[in-house]
Amino acid sequence: MTSTQVPRIFDRRQAAAKWARARSRQRGAEPASYILDAMCEDIEDRLAFMRFEAQRALLVGDMTGSLASALQADGTKCKLARLGEFDEERPSGFEAHDLIVHLLGLGTVNDLPGALIHSRNALAEGGLFLTALPGAGSLPSLRRIALAADGDRPAARTHPLVDLRGATGLMERAMFKRQVVDSYPLKVRFGSFERMIEDLRDHGLTRSLTTPAPPLTRDWLARARAEFDVMRDEDGKVTETFEILVLTGWR
Repeated sequence: MTSTQVPRIFDRRQAAAKWARARSRQRGAEPASYILDAMCEDIEDRLAFMRFEAQRALLVGDMTGSLASALQADGTKCKLARLGEFDEERPSGFEAHDLIVHLLGLGTVNDLPGALIHSRNALAEGGLFLTALPGAGSLPSLRRIALAADGDRPAARTHPLVDLRGATGLMERAMFKRQVVDSYPLKVRFGSFERMIEDLRDHGLTRSLTTPAPPLTRDWLARARAEFDVMRDEDGKVTETFEILVLTGWR
């Protein structure tokens, strides 16, 4: 009998380090948190629309604590788990929660189908699962800049991203009931290439692929800045898009 080997696309150690750095940066002076803020606000709106009142919630990746504060104010007991420390690819407590919310991190696990199945199993009957992550269509400006800077030798500097169709199939495979997959765009304007990269670091959205990439040399950075300058609009800024993918399912 043969077993299916899960491809190792992401390096868990690198991922844990970048999430730890992001948490540290979030405790610093004026970190960028607009992606997390948008995700948390959207999740709160969805829960309110569904009139879902959780008793025992598991929150993974709530680095700012805003979602936990909102749920606790409504009487929900929240268990908080850190990205990079919580192992999404291993079973957790069976039927332990009636709400699981996962922010940012599920797009960088090697066994996403398995992680979704484990999440479903960790829900009590009638429990709700929600995850928000950058999906396909995200970071088109950064991808263009990286390709221009790489020149004739493009490197794998950005992560593969899940699209709507793929996410729908994964939710069906995990046997969630009434699964819904949708997305919304978040557009951000940057005045410099450096600011773009710093904001990604604040959110933990930097590289953690197992495949090594060439180092970012001074020449590479110079070409990246030059491409950024070419892309500036009449106000001198470059618009980047984050396509936020939201997966919803019931046990």
